Formats: sequence, C-alpha cells, structure tokens
Amino acid sequence: MSGYGAELEKLIKNVESTRAERVEISRKGEHFPALTMEQREEWLGKYHPDYKDDGRRAVAVGPNSGMVMPEEVATVLESSSMLDTKTIDLSTVDYETDLLVIGAGGAGTAAALTAADNGLNVIMATKLRHGDSNTVMAEGGIQAADQEGDSPYYHYLDVIGGGHFSNKTELVAAMTNDAPVVIHWLESLGMMFDKQPDGRMKVRHGGGTSRKRMHSAGDMTGAEIMRVLRDETRNRTDRIKIMEFSPAVEILLDEKGVASGAILYNLETKEYYKVRAKSVLIATGGNGRLHIQNFPTTNHYGATADGIVMAYRAGAALKDLDSTQYHPTGAIFPEQNVGLLITEKVRGLGAQLLNAEGNQFCFPLEPRDVESACILRECGDIGKGVTTQTGRSGVWLDSPMIDILHGDGTVRKELPAKYIQFKRYNIDISKVPMLVFPTLHYQNGGIEISDTSSTNVPGLYSAGEVTGGVHGRNRLMGNSLLDILVFGRRAGFNASEFSKKREHATSLSLGHVDAFNSELEKAGVTDPVEGPILLPDYTPDHVLDRQWS
Repeated sequence: MSGYGAELEKLIKNVESTRAERVEISRKGEHFPALTMEQREEWLGKYHPDYKDDGRRAVAVGPNSGMVMPEEVATVLESSSMLDTKTIDLSTVDYETDLLVIGAGGAGTAAALTAADNGLNVIMATKLRHGDSNTVMAEGGIQAADQEGDSPYYHYLDVIGGGHFSNKTELVAAMTNDAPVVIHWLESLGMMFDKQPDGRMKVRHGGGTSRKRMHSAGDMTGAEIMRVLRDETRNRTDRIKIMEFSPAVEILLDEKGVASGAILYNLETKEYYKVRAKSVLIATGGNGRLHIQNFPTTNHYGATADGIVMAYRAGAALKDLDSTQYHPTGAIFPEQNVGLLITEKVRGLGAQLLNAEGNQFCFPLEPRDVESACILRECGDIGKGVTTQTGRSGVWLDSPMIDILHGDGTVRKELPAKYIQFKRYNIDISKVPMLVFPTLHYQNGGIEISDTSSTNVPGLYSAGEVTGGVHGRNRLMGNSLLDILVFGRRAGFNASEFSKKREHATSLSLGHVDAFNSELEKAGVTDPVEGPILLPDYTPDHVLDRQWS
C-alpha cells in the first residue's frame, strides 16, 4: 500500500478504471473539450475568488485610494511605518552606491548584473539569503518563441489572451520580443536546458499557449536560472556588494521627490542602516505569505508584499492588485506538502485532472484562473472532490499517464524534484496520482512600470513579480521566469543610465512617510498594522495563549 492509506487507495481504483480509455484517447491526439469563452466567463464569475465580493475592500489611502483589492493586501498598504522618523539622522549615511537593488531573486540579480556590466557600483540588499525567492521555486519552464513555426507575435497574442486583454500592451511587446535574447543570455551564462539528443531545445506546451515554447531544466527551471545568476554575481564582487538578511523598510527621497536610497534593517543584529544611491530598484517579489482568503501558498518564506508597501508610501502607483493567481495544482496530500507547487509541466506531459469518480471534468491546459475555477466548481457545487483524512478537498492529477504515454522513467527524468518530494512519503507519482487543489501562487498586479521598468517616482525602478501590468489579470505558465529576466535586465540598464546622469543627493528625506501616516489618520484608519511585514507569523493560537506580553 502507498502512503495514501486504505480509504484514498479505494478512490485511486476509480482513476485506474478509466485510465486505459483515457490514454487511448490521448494517443489519438484528442482531449476533453475546452470551455467556450462564454463558459470561461461564467465559471470565473461563479467560482474564482477574484470575482467575488467576499474578502475584498477598497484601500482608503495613497495613489490608488478607492481600488478594490483583497482585504489582506489593503491592510498592509494601510500599514504605518515601523520607523520613528524623528529619531533618524539623515545628514550621514552608512553606505553609498550608484544603484541600490532591493531584492536578490531572479529580477534583482539580473538587474545587478546588467548595471554592473554598464559600469555601475551596486548594492543588492535582500531579506533572506541571496536567491531565497520565488525564482528558485518556479519549476516548469520559461517561455520564448525561438522555434520554427513560432514568433514573438504568437507569444504576444497568447499573453494578451491569457490576461483577458487587460495587460499593458507595451510591456507584453517588450517581454515577448526580448524572450529569445534572454534564452541566449542564460545559455551563455551556463544554464543547462533540457535538450534533444541532437542539441536542439526541448519545448512543450503550457496552459493557454498556441505553440510549444516552454523551455525547461527538469522541474527545477527556476533553481537552475538562479544558480547561474548567483554564480555570475559572485564573479562581480568588484562591482556588486550583497547584503543578506537586510531588508529595506523605507525608501529615501531627496528634496525633489527623487528616489535616493533606503533604510535597511538587519534581521540578525536588529540594526538600521542608511543607504544613499543615485537610483533605486525594487525587486522584492510577491505576496503569497499574506495567505489571501486563507489559501495555502507556493511562495517562499519572505513573500510578504514589502516592496509594494514601501513603493506605495513613496508615491508609486499600483496596477491590477485586485487580481491574484491561484495555481490550479497545489498539493493537498500529504499534509506536509500542502500548498506545494505541482508544476503545470505535469499536465503538459499528458497528466489529466479527475474527480472522485475517476472522470475528467476539464481540459487540462486551460489558462490557470479558468483551470482553478473548474477545480473549485468540482469540489464545491458539483460535490465530486476527494476528501483527505484531515478534511481537505481536492482532485486527482493522474501522473502515471506520463510514463504510459512517453515511456517508463519519464516521470523521474522530467520531474525529478516532484518524484523525490512525494517518494519520501511512500507515494510513487509514476505509479499513483497526486491529490491537488488551487494554491495561492502569484501576485498578478503590483507597482506600475513602463517598458523601461521605470515607475512614476523619478529614480525608482521595479521589476519582477512586485510589478503589475505585463500579465494583466492572469499569468500564463513560463512567463514569470521570463518577466523577471526581461524587466530585470531592462531595469538594470535604465536605472544605470539614470544614475550616470545624476550626482548623489545632498539632502535625504522620510517626509513622505510622515505624510502617509497623516493620511492614515485623516482617512480614519485606526490601529493600523505595522509595516512592511518582513516575515509571516505562524504562531498557533494555543501558543499565543501562553505568551505573556
């Protein structure tokens, strides 16, 4: 018996009973019918959390006052600063640099490398260790139209359609046009892509793609990207200084409102540091650890929306923060794996989603929000979800189909990380299916940027998941790893060009923080949380009850 236990093993028999017929249909190149555009709108409206009023409200202050967004996001945007600005002497600084990069995942590191190549000295400040980010947790692949029969034109159309036509078109054009260049750049740095025996790139479909353009490195694509970026950074110590466990807590502006540095907080020593810079770049990633609507998350430990909080106080406009991506396939069993990303590559290899009766209920490569809505519908209104021993509900992802369709050993070869992560709980995903349910995965919106990665605050640039606009209200698989590199590189270049034209600010200010705190009072925001939230707090209630203040 596998690690599922007797009751779930019985339900797996339903999956096995329909598998032969489903495999035969797949071999014919046929599939479960995709939803029509009208059905997509209906399913999203009824079942996706973004389309419901519950758990959402308008933010009361700031440049986007009145924008409706998840309650958890509005709350952190309305937070008060953790600094007592009156006690901070800004006549002196601890560090000075040409460019301050806040965040050291894929976007921040790509930006730092580009700026260093452009002759700048860079400080890269990060909350945890260099590379601790959603980048290393991205699994399935990176999109780029570099194969015959494909082009950035088709990639562009897929991105626009996947985003429900809400994307900033100039950002989509930048991302899809730069994509082949990024793949070449990564390979020049030593990235080990999956390739055919003749050396050609292996490419596969992702949800919402009209062409096979998903490049991968097993199911650890993001980790492999971060490996080469981090190694390259280690070779630029003459230009790039990395400050780990030192998150930024406020942006510094000069007397003209130009971004000119930041206040850093050392998590280990609890000291504050003042950094003066000719330009500032925010690349802090997403907000999954806010656990919107109590969903589990795939995000790394530091994904607490700190970047948007700092930028918002400094006057940066936000875009599309009403939209959050719930990845359709997050693990819900075993309990230790809850929220763990099950890459879309599993479905790209032929695995199908099945209900408790062992029957398909949706096309497996719908856009992510539509696929999530289908699963929520099946587990809710339809009542055909699978219930685990702890009361969680989900559906089967029939991973054994992959070896049947592509040959024994394909699961281990194409999905090594997933195979190991389940095998430790006595679940062999090449032999038995996985149990999945939507999990909080991606911050679709964020700081609004132009195609140069600049914000509306002079001297402030941004890149990666912390930004909004490129993906619209739904991101397709493989475009996040592309986004961070395209706009990380663009941000690094354009910020460095800005820095070259500027002298260091002679006067630094936190006046915008005081003004924001006053705005909170005027708006009647009482007892705001203190922000930015640097790390999530998972202390259970029974422990809190025994903690004395």
